[in-house]
Amino acid sequence: MNNSRHKTKNPIIVWGALVVFLIGMTIYLYAQGRLWIASSGHMYLWSSDNAGPDCSQHFLDPYSFSHFLHGIIFYFFLSYAFRKFSTQSKFVGSVILEGSWEMLENSAIIINRYRDATAALGYTGDTIFNSYGDLFSCSIGFIVARYIGWKWSIVLFVAVELFCLWWIKDNLTLNVIMLIYPIEGIKEWQLGM
Repeated sequence: MNNSRHKTKNPIIVWGALVVFLIGMTIYLYAQGRLWIASSGHMYLWSSDNAGPDCSQHFLDPYSFSHFLHGIIFYFFLSYAFRKFSTQSKFVGSVILEGSWEMLENSAIIINRYRDATAALGYTGDTIFNSYGDLFSCSIGFIVARYIGWKWSIVLFVAVELFCLWWIKDNLTLNVIMLIYPIEGIKEWQLGM
C-alpha cells in the first residue's frame, strides 16, 4: 500500500504533539541561555556568514543546507521504519527528530565540542530564531524527498554536499566526522592553514 494512502487517524493529536514539543524545545533552548535573536538585535532571513559572529544567529545560513539534508535522511528513515504511518505523522516525526538535534546541538557539551574539535572556534550556539530556521530547512528537505523519490534525492544530496564543500569548506559529512572523530588535517584545511 502506498504511503500517501495511509490516513492519520487523529491529526489533532499528531499536530498537537508537535506544538507541545516545539513549546518544550523553545523553553529548553531559552533555559540553556540561547538568545531569541542575534545579540546585534538584527533579524535577517539569510546570513551568508559561515565563520563569523552572524553564523547560526539568523533564520537561514550556509548550514541550513545540512539541515535540509537531515530532512531528506529523516524522510527515508521514517518511511522505511514506519511504513504504516501517514505522511503527516512521519513529517511531524521528522520535525521532532530535528528539534531533538537542535536541543542537543545547543547543549554545552556539543557547543564545546564544536569549539574544541572543529573549525567553529568561536561558536556560541544557535539563536532560537536560527533553530526554527533549521527546523524549516529540515521540513523542506523532507517535502522535497517525498516528491522527487530516492534516486533524485541521492543526486541532490551529493550535489548539496559537494556544493557546500566547495563554498564553505564544510558539509554534513565533514560535520559528523569532526564531531565524532576529529581529524586535524581537515580542521587545518577548513581554517585555511
